[in-house]
Amino acid sequence: MNDWKKRLNIVYSTNPDYHYNKENEEVTETLPKEKQSLRISLDKRNRKGKAVTLVTGFTGKEDDLQELGKLLKTKCGVGGSTKEGEIIIQGDHREKVLGILQKEGYAKSRII
Repeated sequence: MNDWKKRLNIVYSTNPDYHYNKENEEVTETLPKEKQSLRISLDKRNRKGKAVTLVTGFTGKEDDLQELGKLLKTKCGVGGSTKEGEIIIQGDHREKVLGILQKEGYAKSRII
């Protein structure tokens, strides 16, 4: 796949044998649910006083994180997002998120 966005800062080479080396494209395998150590917290910083529930500590692929985030947003009935390894759920839903995660098999989840 020729993804030009990943090569924006590369200088042109006249060497015909040159092959672009991609930076650390290690795909982290998603840990099984029972081994995930998820932390649930309430965050109000840099959010104009609005509270959000943060789920951090997920180890795995971005697609799996997106899927878990979608499940939590649907079950809580609120909006949110997933980015940079965090799931953000709008509002204070710490207890509800903990219950959902434990029911889904994330045994090591805890509220901090």
